[in-house]
Amino acid sequence: MSDSYRYLRLGIIALSLALAYGVWYAYSVILVALLHEYGWSRSVLAGAFSTFTLVHGVVNPLVGMLCDRLRPLRLMAGGGVALGLALWADSYIATSWQLYLGFGVFTALAVAVAGWVPALVQVQRDFQDRLGFALGIVSSGVGVGMLLVVPLTQLLIDAYGWRTAFRVLAAICVLWIVPSSLLLARQTPARRPAPPSAAAAQNAAAAVTLAQATRTAPFWLMLAAFFFGNFCSQTLHVHQVAYLVDQGVSAIIAASVVGAVGAASIVAKIGGGWLSDRIQREFVYVAGIAIMVGAVAALAALGGPLAARAGAPAYWAIYGYAVLLGVGYSATASLTPAMVSDRFSGRHFGTIVGVGLFGAAAGSAIGPWMAGYLFDHTGSYMPAFVIAAGCGIAAGAAVWRARTLRVRAA
Repeated sequence: MSDSYRYLRLGIIALSLALAYGVWYAYSVILVALLHEYGWSRSVLAGAFSTFTLVHGVVNPLVGMLCDRLRPLRLMAGGGVALGLALWADSYIATSWQLYLGFGVFTALAVAVAGWVPALVQVQRDFQDRLGFALGIVSSGVGVGMLLVVPLTQLLIDAYGWRTAFRVLAAICVLWIVPSSLLLARQTPARRPAPPSAAAAQNAAAAVTLAQATRTAPFWLMLAAFFFGNFCSQTLHVHQVAYLVDQGVSAIIAASVVGAVGAASIVAKIGGGWLSDRIQREFVYVAGIAIMVGAVAALAALGGPLAARAGAPAYWAIYGYAVLLGVGYSATASLTPAMVSDRFSGRHFGTIVGVGLFGAAAGSAIGPWMAGYLFDHTGSYMPAFVIAAGCGIAAGAAVWRARTLRVRAA
């Protein structure tokens, strides 16, 4: 199989992820629409997203086990069908328990099957030679989803309401994810041999099971990176639109900030992945974490005392924050799975990385819920921002420690 066709496959998978995770990130604008229509508290609305991420995370190890045994792209096709049905059902939500069941449970299950784990396992099989770059390309699809799906959702909400927005998203997901995944699954790509310098390490890692991995320090350090990195990034992703609207920014401009985050992440994921194949991935990750912590500080400053006296934040400040978050969070999104592959590649990789992604889901669930709870009780996002920044620092420290252990072992 030619390299050009392999990269074309990456692009097709990336577009499927754009739709699946565009739904994920579109919840930040759907939250505002539900807040205006039903007046539910922010902790209730954020709790639905936390349920979504927890269910998504709980099912990831199972999806990973299935990917170790079945064709990942066939699973993605089935997930595309389920996602269309779930989103259509979401358009009939009328109570908070329906929101939790429909979006929090069923939509989350569908996104997990159509999303990151099958794509990750497929790419890990095809691109051992340039894994960081390949994962950067495929994960940039999530940025495309933020750039296109989130503003599209806001436009649909403004024009037709959030129920129609759910139905349009359902149709688009089915029409793209299902046929494209089945088309790619028809031709199973040949596995490319690992580079000679990596062959010995790959052979040693091939037999490592999940139980064996859990008895090593690198596994738990990677799990900590998944948890704390996503705690920080998802707190911002979920609440940034509501926070900016509170500061006097219009809903459509706030939604476009999500798109700007996505645009910046596309460049950062591809560039960071390319760079991580040439220098130690941990260096690139820690640099990304430092930028993401800077994004937390920038967002907090938009609502500080000086900003309050100046009125609504300036566009340059809003989009400057978006660039910082897009560049920073890219490290947590694409490099952590690559670092897991560096340590635990082999036939059990899908199961091991699935458990790691459960840690990411736990952080993604607790962070946004915590921010909503603190806002309901304090009327401010500032305590949540401080905690999010601390979690970002913890993620960077975990990866740096994992690097220290790897260098000592070498």
